Amino acid sequence: MLENKFKTNLIKEIKARFPGCVVFHLDPSSMQGIPDLLILFGNKWAALEGKKTRNSSHRPNQDYYVELLGKMSYAAFIFPENKEKILNELQQTFGS
Repeated sequence: MLENKFKTNLIKEIKARFPGCVVFHLDPSSMQGIPDLLILFGNKWAALEGKKTRNSSHRPNQDYYVELLGKMSYAAFIFPENKEKILNELQQTFGS
């Protein structure tokens, strides 16, 4: 599955799983390494960096921002092999 198709389907699944959430696809050219998706749900937020597979390479600064944002709220790399785990963690973070 292509990374863009994975992210498109992921956004649909997030919106179905967290009704009323707002999902932003962030512009990677504005800040190198910032995660792809910002999810706002109630008074909580999370950031996700989508990858095609577990072994996909990380661009410069992606690890830094996922770690930094993870300390602030929740952030993770997400790919088909860990999608359910990450969505379950997201559900715990959002308390829904």
